[in-house]
Amino acid sequence: MEARSVDAIPRGDEWQYEPKWDGFRCLLSRRGKLIDLRSKSGEDLARYFPELVQAALDLKATRFLLDGEIVVPHGRSFSFDDLLQRIHPAASRVKKLSLETPALFLAFDLLSVATSPNLSAQPLSKRRPALDAFARQHFKSSKTFRLSPATTSFAIAKKWLARAGGGSDGVIAKRRDLPYQSGNRDGMQKIKKFRSTDCVVGGFRYATNKLNGKKTVGSLLLGLFDDDGLLHHVGFTSAIKQQEKPALTAKLEPLIAKPGFTGNAPGGPSRWSTERSAQWCPIKPKLVIEVCYDHFSGERFRHGTSILRWRPDKAPKQCTFDQLKQKAADPMKLLA
Repeated sequence: MEARSVDAIPRGDEWQYEPKWDGFRCLLSRRGKLIDLRSKSGEDLARYFPELVQAALDLKATRFLLDGEIVVPHGRSFSFDDLLQRIHPAASRVKKLSLETPALFLAFDLLSVATSPNLSAQPLSKRRPALDAFARQHFKSSKTFRLSPATTSFAIAKKWLARAGGGSDGVIAKRRDLPYQSGNRDGMQKIKKFRSTDCVVGGFRYATNKLNGKKTVGSLLLGLFDDDGLLHHVGFTSAIKQQEKPALTAKLEPLIAKPGFTGNAPGGPSRWSTERSAQWCPIKPKLVIEVCYDHFSGERFRHGTSILRWRPDKAPKQCTFDQLKQKAADPMKLLA
């Protein structure tokens, strides 16, 4: 179940509100002794979070499927940087970090349980009470599993949005009258204090000036997939820290391969085109990055974007234009 980005919190009896956590979305299931942690992109997260696997085995319930968020506490907040460090290829490093920066699982939906194996077909108005009961019975004995709060109060949701920060970056609104909307954005909306979206890096340009005599990346070219699976160039970001450019260049250069973008590509004819517009390196669509932007229209960002974070937990194919479909504002209302 995915979220559509909107500008304002929706209002009405059909909505339930939750904090939007700054972590890795995860489906966590248990079938007897078998524990599975699955990211939104379908990747297996269990090897990176052995403490979550053990905590799930320690629960008295032996058959369930939870939807939630993996977060790593840091002081009185959650640290996305510490969370990213957990995605490491070395088993010894993973084990060390699982002890030094143990993760929490914040549960916000229950899709299956022994007594209701097809709970996902029920509306959220039935699933949430089932989750509350499950948490009361099983989470109190666990330091790892927590129940994410929910409310139907618009006033409380506004307070959550106003206080966003330190691990919560906005509000999630879910339709109470719908079953679990797997694979689409019809039942869930996200509202942030800032606008952001996940993009595929489809190419890059080298900086005009060399760094210590070597060419380094100057800007990343961003792409989104359309309904036909074509990757379209939608803008760029040049907000790359100087000290990070050599390592990022080393990461990008092995991925250089045509075509990069399979739809609209950089350097197309326009009144803003320059000779430099065509000077770019296409790369394989492997990397996903979340960027912050101020305006999107005409299927592109109107200005340069700023980098928020890399998203190894997201699959490139999930970076679609559908993320940005919002209800159009009525400017005439402002003149009334």
